[in-house]
Amino acid sequence: MARDTSDDTPITSRDDLVGRLESGSKPRQDWRIGTEHEKVGFAKADRRPVPYEGQGGIRQLLEGMEGLLGWEPILDEGRPIGLVDPTGGGAISLEPGGQFELSGAPVETLHQTCSETHAHMAQVRQIAEPLGIGFLTLGASPVWSLAETPVMPKSRYAIMTDYMPKVGTRGLDMMYRTATVQVNLDFENEADMVRKMRVSVALQPIATALFANSPFLDGKPTGRLSERSEIWRDTDNARAGMIPFVFEDGYGFERYVDWALDVPMYFVKRERYHPATHVTFRQYLDGALRDELPGIVPTRGDWDNHLSTLFPEVRLKRFLEMRGADTGSLRRILALPAFWVGLLYDDEALGAAYDLVKDWTDAERQALRDQVPSLALKTPFRTGTVLDVARQAVALSRAGLARRARLNSGGDDETVYLAPVEETVALGRTQAEVLLDRFATTWGGALDPLFADHIY
Repeated sequence: MARDTSDDTPITSRDDLVGRLESGSKPRQDWRIGTEHEKVGFAKADRRPVPYEGQGGIRQLLEGMEGLLGWEPILDEGRPIGLVDPTGGGAISLEPGGQFELSGAPVETLHQTCSETHAHMAQVRQIAEPLGIGFLTLGASPVWSLAETPVMPKSRYAIMTDYMPKVGTRGLDMMYRTATVQVNLDFENEADMVRKMRVSVALQPIATALFANSPFLDGKPTGRLSERSEIWRDTDNARAGMIPFVFEDGYGFERYVDWALDVPMYFVKRERYHPATHVTFRQYLDGALRDELPGIVPTRGDWDNHLSTLFPEVRLKRFLEMRGADTGSLRRILALPAFWVGLLYDDEALGAAYDLVKDWTDAERQALRDQVPSLALKTPFRTGTVLDVARQAVALSRAGLARRARLNSGGDDETVYLAPVEETVALGRTQAEVLLDRFATTWGGALDPLFADHIY
Protein backbone atom coordinates (compact mmCIF):
# COMPACT_ATOMS: atom_id res chain seq x y z
CA MET A 1 0.00 0.00 0.00
CA ALA A 2 1.08 3.53 -0.71
CA ARG A 3 2.93 5.63 1.85
CA ASP A 4 0.54 8.14 3.42
CA THR A 5 1.09 11.74 2.40
CA SER A 6 0.79 14.91 4.46
CA ASP A 7 0.25 17.70 1.89
CA ASP A 8 -1.55 20.37 3.91
CA THR A 9 -2.88 22.37 0.94
CA PRO A 10 -6.56 23.02 1.80
CA ILE A 11 -9.32 21.66 -0.44
CA THR A 12 -11.95 24.27 -1.13
CA SER A 13 -14.17 22.58 -3.72
CA ARG A 14 -14.93 19.45 -5.72
CA ASP A 15 -13.16 21.12 -8.63
CA ASP A 16 -9.92 20.98 -6.60
CA LEU A 17 -10.26 17.20 -6.45
CA VAL A 18 -10.92 16.90 -10.17
CA GLY A 19 -7.95 19.10 -10.88
CA ARG A 20 -5.79 16.96 -8.62
CA LEU A 21 -6.47 13.89 -10.78
CA GLU A 22 -6.14 15.84 -14.02
CA SER A 23 -2.74 17.16 -12.91
CA GLY A 24 -1.40 13.66 -13.54
CA SER A 25 -1.68 14.17 -17.31
CA LYS A 26 1.74 14.01 -18.96
CA PRO A 27 3.12 14.32 -22.48
CA ARG A 28 4.18 11.00 -23.97
CA GLN A 29 7.88 11.68 -23.50
CA ASP A 30 7.31 11.89 -19.74
CA TRP A 31 5.41 8.60 -19.37
CA ARG A 32 7.02 6.28 -16.88
CA ILE A 33 6.67 2.73 -15.52
CA GLY A 34 6.37 2.12 -11.78
CA THR A 35 6.31 -1.50 -10.61
CA GLU A 36 5.30 -2.64 -7.12
CA HIS A 37 5.63 -6.17 -5.79
CA GLU A 38 4.97 -7.82 -2.45
CA LYS A 39 6.52 -10.98 -1.09
CA VAL A 40 5.55 -13.23 1.80
CA GLY A 41 8.42 -13.90 4.20
CA PHE A 42 9.08 -16.94 6.35
CA ALA A 43 11.66 -18.08 8.90
CA LYS A 44 13.82 -20.71 7.22
CA ALA A 45 14.51 -22.56 10.46
CA ASP A 46 10.91 -23.56 11.14
CA ARG A 47 8.93 -22.24 8.15
CA ARG A 48 6.94 -19.94 10.37
CA PRO A 49 5.84 -16.39 9.58
CA VAL A 50 8.28 -13.59 10.40
CA PRO A 51 7.34 -11.42 13.41
CA TYR A 52 8.05 -7.71 13.56
CA GLU A 53 10.21 -7.65 16.70
CA GLY A 54 12.94 -9.98 17.87
CA GLN A 55 15.91 -11.77 16.36
CA GLY A 56 15.29 -12.48 12.71
CA GLY A 57 12.31 -10.15 12.66
CA ILE A 58 10.99 -7.69 10.09
CA ARG A 59 12.31 -4.73 12.09
CA GLN A 60 15.86 -6.09 11.83
CA LEU A 61 15.36 -6.61 8.11
CA LEU A 62 14.24 -3.01 7.65
CA GLU A 63 17.09 -1.66 9.75
CA GLY A 64 19.57 -3.74 7.78
CA MET A 65 18.14 -2.44 4.50
CA GLU A 66 18.38 1.11 5.82
CA GLY A 67 22.08 0.61 6.55
CA LEU A 68 22.71 -0.98 3.16
CA LEU A 69 20.79 1.52 1.03
CA GLY A 70 21.09 4.73 3.04
CA TRP A 71 17.36 5.31 2.56
CA GLU A 72 15.37 7.29 5.11
CA PRO A 73 13.21 5.34 7.57
CA ILE A 74 9.44 5.82 7.65
CA LEU A 75 8.39 5.79 11.29
CA ASP A 76 5.06 5.10 12.95
CA GLU A 77 5.06 5.98 16.66
CA GLY A 78 8.84 5.65 16.61
CA ARG A 79 8.96 2.24 14.92
CA PRO A 80 10.31 1.79 11.38
CA ILE A 81 7.57 0.59 9.02
CA GLY A 82 9.27 1.41 5.72
CA LEU A 83 12.08 3.17 3.88
CA VAL A 84 12.12 5.83 1.20
CA ASP A 85 14.82 6.80 -1.27
CA PRO A 86 15.59 10.47 -0.48
CA THR A 87 16.59 11.10 -4.10
CA GLY A 88 13.03 10.49 -5.28
CA GLY A 89 13.38 6.87 -6.28
CA GLY A 90 11.57 3.91 -4.80
CA ALA A 91 10.29 2.97 -1.38
CA ILE A 92 10.01 -0.14 0.77
CA SER A 93 6.90 -0.68 2.85
CA LEU A 94 5.23 -3.35 4.96
CA GLU A 95 1.86 -4.86 4.30
CA PRO A 96 -0.22 -5.75 7.38
CA GLY A 97 1.05 -9.33 7.77
CA GLY A 98 4.68 -8.43 7.14
CA GLN A 99 4.62 -8.80 3.36
CA PHE A 100 7.69 -6.93 2.17
CA GLU A 101 6.95 -4.53 -0.69
CA LEU A 102 9.09 -2.59 -3.12
CA SER A 103 7.41 0.39 -4.74
CA GLY A 104 9.77 0.93 -7.62
CA ALA A 105 11.00 4.24 -8.98
CA PRO A 106 9.29 5.66 -12.08
CA VAL A 107 11.50 4.47 -14.95
CA GLU A 108 11.44 4.85 -18.73
CA THR A 109 11.91 1.26 -19.89
CA LEU A 110 11.25 -2.28 -18.79
CA HIS A 111 14.99 -2.90 -18.93
CA GLN A 112 15.34 -0.42 -16.08
CA THR A 113 12.52 -2.21 -14.24
CA CYS A 114 14.50 -5.43 -14.68
CA SER A 115 17.69 -3.90 -13.28
CA GLU A 116 15.84 -2.34 -10.34
CA THR A 117 14.03 -5.57 -9.45
CA HIS A 118 17.16 -7.74 -9.66
CA ALA A 119 19.07 -5.23 -7.53
CA HIS A 120 16.31 -5.12 -4.94
CA MET A 121 16.14 -8.90 -4.66
CA ALA A 122 19.91 -9.13 -4.28
CA GLN A 123 19.87 -6.44 -1.59
CA VAL A 124 17.05 -8.13 0.30
CA ARG A 125 18.85 -11.48 0.19
CA GLN A 126 22.05 -9.86 1.47
CA ILE A 127 20.26 -8.72 4.62
CA ALA A 128 17.64 -11.48 4.95
CA GLU A 129 19.87 -14.54 4.63
CA PRO A 130 21.95 -13.88 7.78
CA LEU A 131 18.63 -13.31 9.59
CA GLY A 132 17.31 -16.65 8.35
CA ILE A 133 14.48 -15.08 6.36
CA GLY A 134 13.27 -16.38 2.99
CA PHE A 135 10.48 -15.17 0.68
CA LEU A 136 7.88 -17.20 -1.18
CA THR A 137 7.01 -16.53 -4.83
CA LEU A 138 3.25 -17.00 -4.29
CA GLY A 139 0.24 -14.70 -4.35
CA ALA A 140 -1.05 -15.85 -0.97
CA SER A 141 0.40 -17.10 2.29
CA PRO A 142 -0.10 -20.85 1.78
CA VAL A 143 0.14 -22.43 5.22
CA TRP A 144 -0.39 -20.19 8.24
CA SER A 145 -3.81 -19.35 9.60
CA LEU A 146 -4.91 -15.76 10.05
CA ALA A 147 -4.42 -16.17 13.81
CA GLU A 148 -0.82 -17.33 13.27
CA THR A 149 0.03 -14.38 11.01
CA PRO A 150 1.91 -11.50 12.70
CA VAL A 151 0.53 -7.97 12.81
CA MET A 152 2.75 -5.08 11.76
CA PRO A 153 2.71 -1.98 14.04
CA LYS A 154 1.25 0.41 11.49
CA SER A 155 -1.53 2.65 12.79
CA ARG A 156 -3.64 2.74 9.63
CA TYR A 157 -3.72 -1.05 9.63
CA ALA A 158 -5.24 -1.10 13.12
CA ILE A 159 -8.10 1.05 11.82
CA MET A 160 -8.55 -1.18 8.79
CA THR A 161 -8.42 -4.37 10.86
CA ASP A 162 -11.29 -3.10 12.99
CA TYR A 163 -13.32 -1.95 9.97
CA MET A 164 -12.88 -4.81 7.48
CA PRO A 165 -15.13 -7.41 9.18
CA LYS A 166 -17.97 -4.88 9.08
CA VAL A 167 -18.00 -4.65 5.28
CA GLY A 168 -17.01 -8.11 4.01
CA THR A 169 -15.91 -11.59 5.03
CA ARG A 170 -12.41 -11.67 3.50
CA GLY A 171 -10.89 -8.29 4.31
CA LEU A 172 -8.50 -9.60 6.93
CA ASP A 173 -7.34 -12.34 4.58
CA MET A 174 -6.67 -9.64 1.98
CA MET A 175 -4.66 -7.56 4.40
CA TYR A 176 -2.63 -10.25 6.10
CA ARG A 177 -2.35 -13.14 3.65
CA THR A 178 -2.09 -11.92 0.05
CA ALA A 179 0.70 -10.64 -2.18
CA THR A 180 0.39 -8.88 -5.51
CA VAL A 181 2.43 -7.33 -8.29
CA GLN A 182 1.12 -4.21 -9.98
CA VAL A 183 2.29 -1.59 -12.43
CA ASN A 184 1.54 2.14 -12.41
CA LEU A 185 1.26 3.84 -15.79
CA ASP A 186 0.65 7.37 -17.08
CA PHE A 187 -1.92 9.00 -19.33
CA GLU A 188 -1.66 11.99 -21.66
CA ASN A 189 -5.02 13.65 -21.02
CA GLU A 190 -8.55 12.80 -19.98
CA ALA A 191 -9.46 11.05 -23.23
CA ASP A 192 -6.32 8.92 -23.02
CA MET A 193 -7.08 8.08 -19.39
CA VAL A 194 -10.62 7.01 -20.29
CA ARG A 195 -9.52 4.70 -23.10
CA LYS A 196 -6.70 3.16 -21.04
CA MET A 197 -8.98 2.67 -18.06
CA ARG A 198 -11.71 0.99 -20.08
CA VAL A 199 -9.23 -1.38 -21.72
CA SER A 200 -7.45 -2.21 -18.49
CA VAL A 201 -10.59 -2.72 -16.39
CA ALA A 202 -12.04 -5.04 -19.05
CA LEU A 203 -8.81 -6.99 -19.39
CA GLN A 204 -7.94 -7.11 -15.70
CA PRO A 205 -9.58 -10.55 -15.27
CA ILE A 206 -7.48 -11.75 -18.19
CA ALA A 207 -4.35 -10.63 -16.33
CA THR A 208 -5.67 -12.36 -13.19
CA ALA A 209 -5.95 -15.59 -15.18
CA LEU A 210 -2.50 -15.25 -16.76
CA PHE A 211 -0.82 -14.62 -13.40
CA ALA A 212 -2.92 -16.97 -11.22
CA ASN A 213 -0.49 -18.23 -8.57
CA SER A 214 -2.30 -18.67 -5.25
CA PRO A 215 -4.02 -22.07 -5.12
CA PHE A 216 -3.26 -22.77 -1.43
CA LEU A 217 -4.46 -21.35 1.87
CA ASP A 218 -4.46 -22.84 5.38
CA GLY A 219 -2.15 -25.63 4.27
CA LYS A 220 -4.29 -27.07 1.49
CA PRO A 221 -5.67 -26.38 -1.99
CA THR A 222 -8.64 -24.02 -1.93
CA GLY A 223 -10.24 -25.27 -5.13
CA ARG A 224 -9.31 -22.03 -6.85
CA LEU A 225 -6.32 -20.93 -8.90
CA SER A 226 -6.14 -17.35 -7.61
CA GLU A 227 -7.33 -17.34 -4.02
CA ARG A 228 -5.94 -13.82 -3.76
CA SER A 229 -8.38 -12.65 -6.44
CA GLU A 230 -11.25 -14.55 -4.86
CA ILE A 231 -10.53 -12.88 -1.51
CA TRP A 232 -11.01 -9.48 -3.13
CA ARG A 233 -14.53 -10.44 -4.24
CA ASP A 234 -15.76 -10.07 -0.66
CA THR A 235 -13.37 -7.63 0.96
CA ASP A 236 -15.26 -4.32 0.69
CA ASN A 237 -17.39 -4.02 -2.41
CA ALA A 238 -18.09 -0.33 -1.80
CA ARG A 239 -14.48 0.42 -2.72
CA ALA A 240 -13.41 -2.56 -4.86
CA GLY A 241 -14.46 -4.40 -8.01
CA MET A 242 -14.96 -3.75 -11.70
CA ILE A 243 -16.35 -0.17 -11.36
CA PRO A 244 -18.83 -0.38 -14.28
CA PHE A 245 -19.36 3.40 -14.29
CA VAL A 246 -16.04 3.65 -16.17
CA PHE A 247 -17.90 2.43 -19.26
CA GLU A 248 -20.76 4.94 -19.03
CA ASP A 249 -21.05 7.75 -21.56
CA GLY A 250 -19.35 10.86 -20.25
CA TYR A 251 -16.98 9.06 -17.90
CA GLY A 252 -13.94 11.14 -16.96
CA PHE A 253 -12.11 12.62 -14.00
CA GLU A 254 -15.31 14.13 -12.56
CA ARG A 255 -17.14 10.81 -12.50
CA TYR A 256 -14.29 9.06 -10.68
CA VAL A 257 -14.17 11.88 -8.15
CA ASP A 258 -17.91 11.58 -7.53
CA TRP A 259 -17.55 7.84 -6.90
CA ALA A 260 -14.58 8.36 -4.58
CA LEU A 261 -16.37 11.10 -2.65
CA ASP A 262 -19.11 8.70 -1.61
CA VAL A 263 -16.84 5.89 -0.37
CA PRO A 264 -16.32 5.79 3.43
CA MET A 265 -12.97 7.08 4.62
CA TYR A 266 -10.54 5.13 6.79
CA PHE A 267 -8.76 7.92 8.63
CA VAL A 268 -7.59 11.51 8.83
CA LYS A 269 -3.88 11.77 9.48
CA ARG A 270 -2.33 14.69 11.31
CA GLU A 271 0.14 13.99 14.12
CA ARG A 272 -1.58 10.63 14.46
CA TYR A 273 -4.30 8.66 12.71
CA HIS A 274 -7.88 9.60 13.56
CA PRO A 275 -10.44 6.93 12.57
CA ALA A 276 -13.04 8.25 10.12
CA THR A 277 -14.78 5.13 8.85
CA HIS A 278 -18.21 6.51 9.77
CA VAL A 279 -18.12 9.28 7.16
CA THR A 280 -17.62 9.54 3.41
CA PHE A 281 -15.15 12.00 1.97
CA ARG A 282 -18.06 14.09 0.71
CA GLN A 283 -19.40 14.33 4.27
CA TYR A 284 -15.93 15.25 5.48
CA LEU A 285 -15.83 18.09 2.96
CA ASP A 286 -19.24 19.20 4.22
CA GLY A 287 -17.97 19.46 7.80
CA ALA A 288 -18.99 16.09 9.27
CA LEU A 289 -15.84 15.85 11.42
CA ARG A 290 -15.78 19.48 12.54
CA ASP A 291 -16.83 18.70 16.12
CA GLU A 292 -14.66 15.56 16.47
CA LEU A 293 -11.56 17.19 14.96
CA PRO A 294 -11.83 20.91 15.70
CA GLY A 295 -9.59 23.08 13.61
CA ILE A 296 -8.85 20.37 11.05
CA VAL A 297 -9.84 21.18 7.47
CA PRO A 298 -9.77 18.79 4.48
CA THR A 299 -6.45 18.88 2.64
CA ARG A 300 -4.90 17.57 -0.53
CA GLY A 301 -3.04 15.00 1.59
CA ASP A 302 -6.36 13.73 2.97
CA TRP A 303 -7.65 13.27 -0.57
CA ASP A 304 -4.50 11.51 -1.79
CA ASN A 305 -4.64 9.19 1.22
CA HIS A 306 -8.32 8.49 0.60
CA LEU A 307 -7.63 7.60 -3.05
CA SER A 308 -4.99 5.13 -1.85
CA THR A 309 -7.66 3.33 0.24
CA LEU A 310 -9.89 2.65 -2.78
CA PHE A 311 -9.30 -0.81 -4.24
CA PRO A 312 -10.92 -1.21 -7.67
CA GLU A 313 -9.34 -3.59 -10.16
CA VAL A 314 -7.80 -0.52 -11.79
CA ARG A 315 -7.20 2.49 -9.55
CA LEU A 316 -7.03 6.07 -10.77
CA LYS A 317 -4.79 8.50 -8.95
CA ARG A 318 -2.50 10.80 -10.90
CA PHE A 319 -1.65 7.65 -12.82
CA LEU A 320 -3.35 4.29 -13.40
CA GLU A 321 -2.64 1.23 -11.24
CA MET A 322 -3.16 -2.30 -12.60
CA ARG A 323 -4.24 -4.33 -9.54
CA GLY A 324 -5.39 -7.75 -10.79
CA ALA A 325 -2.34 -10.03 -10.60
CA ASP A 326 -0.87 -12.46 -8.09
CA THR A 327 2.81 -11.99 -7.43
CA GLY A 328 5.15 -14.69 -8.67
CA SER A 329 8.71 -15.49 -9.62
CA LEU A 330 11.12 -12.76 -10.64
CA ARG A 331 10.41 -13.48 -14.32
CA ARG A 332 6.69 -13.19 -13.73
CA ILE A 333 7.07 -9.97 -11.75
CA LEU A 334 8.73 -8.49 -14.84
CA ALA A 335 6.12 -9.96 -17.19
CA LEU A 336 3.28 -8.06 -15.51
CA PRO A 337 4.49 -4.54 -16.39
CA ALA A 338 5.56 -5.83 -19.80
CA PHE A 339 2.03 -7.06 -20.52
CA TRP A 340 0.44 -3.72 -19.68
CA VAL A 341 3.11 -1.45 -21.16
CA GLY A 342 2.79 -3.27 -24.48
CA LEU A 343 -0.98 -2.78 -24.46
CA LEU A 344 -1.26 0.75 -23.11
CA TYR A 345 1.87 2.63 -24.22
CA ASP A 346 1.57 1.92 -27.95
CA ASP A 347 -1.28 3.61 -29.86
CA GLU A 348 -1.85 0.76 -32.28
CA ALA A 349 -1.96 -1.86 -29.54
CA LEU A 350 -4.24 0.30 -27.39
CA GLY A 351 -6.61 0.82 -30.30
CA ALA A 352 -6.70 -2.88 -31.09
CA ALA A 353 -7.24 -3.74 -27.41
CA TYR A 354 -10.10 -1.25 -27.26
CA ASP A 355 -11.68 -2.85 -30.32
CA LEU A 356 -11.34 -6.22 -28.60
CA VAL A 357 -13.28 -5.18 -25.48
CA LYS A 358 -15.53 -2.29 -26.54
CA ASP A 359 -18.70 -4.36 -26.99
CA TRP A 360 -18.33 -6.40 -23.79
CA THR A 361 -21.26 -5.85 -21.47
CA ASP A 362 -21.22 -5.06 -17.77
CA ALA A 363 -22.60 -8.53 -17.12
CA GLU A 364 -19.89 -10.19 -19.20
CA ARG A 365 -17.11 -8.28 -17.48
CA GLN A 366 -18.52 -9.14 -14.07
CA ALA A 367 -18.93 -12.80 -15.00
CA LEU A 368 -15.25 -12.89 -15.96
CA ARG A 369 -14.30 -11.29 -12.66
CA ASP A 370 -16.40 -13.79 -10.72
CA GLN A 371 -15.24 -16.95 -12.49
CA VAL A 372 -11.58 -16.29 -13.23
CA PRO A 373 -10.34 -16.89 -9.65
CA SER A 374 -11.54 -20.49 -9.93
CA LEU A 375 -11.20 -21.31 -13.62
CA ALA A 376 -8.53 -18.87 -14.84
CA LEU A 377 -7.80 -19.53 -18.52
CA LYS A 378 -10.59 -22.11 -18.73
CA THR A 379 -13.27 -19.54 -17.89
CA PRO A 380 -15.97 -19.63 -20.60
CA PHE A 381 -16.36 -16.45 -22.63
CA ARG A 382 -18.76 -16.11 -25.51
CA THR A 383 -17.93 -18.89 -27.99
CA GLY A 384 -14.56 -19.72 -26.42
CA THR A 385 -12.59 -19.25 -23.22
CA VAL A 386 -10.43 -16.69 -21.47
CA LEU A 387 -7.43 -18.47 -23.00
CA ASP A 388 -8.57 -17.29 -26.42
CA VAL A 389 -8.79 -13.69 -25.21
CA ALA A 390 -5.47 -13.98 -23.36
CA ARG A 391 -3.77 -15.23 -26.51
CA GLN A 392 -4.99 -12.17 -28.41
CA ALA A 393 -4.05 -9.76 -25.63
CA VAL A 394 -0.53 -11.17 -25.27
CA ALA A 395 -0.01 -10.94 -29.03
CA LEU A 396 -1.15 -7.30 -29.03
CA SER A 397 1.18 -6.57 -26.13
CA ARG A 398 4.13 -8.19 -27.92
CA ALA A 399 3.50 -6.11 -31.03
CA GLY A 400 3.24 -2.95 -28.93
CA LEU A 401 6.52 -3.64 -27.15
CA ALA A 402 8.23 -4.39 -30.47
CA ARG A 403 7.06 -1.06 -31.87
CA ARG A 404 8.37 0.75 -28.78
CA ALA A 405 11.77 -0.59 -29.82
CA ARG A 406 13.48 0.10 -26.50
CA LEU A 407 16.71 -1.88 -26.60
CA ASN A 408 19.02 -2.98 -23.81
CA SER A 409 22.81 -3.11 -24.09
CA GLY A 410 22.55 -6.56 -25.66
CA GLY A 411 20.24 -5.35 -28.41
CA ASP A 412 17.09 -7.02 -27.00
CA ASP A 413 13.81 -5.14 -27.04
CA GLU A 414 11.24 -5.31 -24.25
CA THR A 415 9.40 -8.32 -25.70
CA VAL A 416 11.87 -10.56 -23.84
CA TYR A 417 9.95 -9.91 -20.61
CA LEU A 418 6.73 -11.39 -22.00
CA ALA A 419 8.19 -14.91 -22.17
CA PRO A 420 6.46 -16.23 -19.00
CA VAL A 421 2.96 -15.28 -20.15
CA GLU A 422 3.69 -16.44 -23.69
CA GLU A 423 4.61 -19.81 -22.18
CA THR A 424 1.39 -19.76 -20.17
CA VAL A 425 -0.84 -19.21 -23.21
CA ALA A 426 1.15 -21.69 -25.30
CA LEU A 427 0.64 -24.41 -22.69
CA GLY A 428 -2.82 -23.27 -21.62
CA ARG A 429 -1.79 -23.78 -17.98
CA THR A 430 -1.32 -21.29 -15.19
CA GLN A 431 1.44 -21.39 -12.61
CA ALA A 432 -1.23 -22.32 -10.06
CA GLU A 433 -2.07 -25.44 -12.04
CA VAL A 434 1.61 -26.36 -12.20
CA LEU A 435 1.78 -26.08 -8.41
CA LEU A 436 -1.35 -28.17 -7.93
CA ASP A 437 0.03 -30.90 -10.20
CA ARG A 438 3.21 -31.01 -8.14
CA PHE A 439 1.22 -31.06 -4.90
CA ALA A 440 -0.76 -34.08 -6.12
CA THR A 441 2.25 -35.98 -7.47
CA THR A 442 5.89 -35.32 -6.57
CA TRP A 443 5.07 -33.43 -3.35
CA GLY A 444 2.87 -36.23 -2.07
CA GLY A 445 0.14 -33.89 -0.84
CA ALA A 446 2.52 -31.80 1.29
CA LEU A 447 3.45 -28.13 0.97
CA ASP A 448 6.93 -28.36 2.50
CA PRO A 449 8.60 -28.31 -0.95
CA LEU A 450 7.22 -24.81 -1.56
CA PHE A 451 9.68 -23.47 0.99
CA ALA A 452 12.62 -24.84 -0.98
CA ASP A 453 11.49 -24.71 -4.59
CA HIS A 454 9.42 -21.52 -4.82
CA ILE A 455 11.47 -18.80 -3.15
CA TYR A 456 13.35 -15.79 -4.45
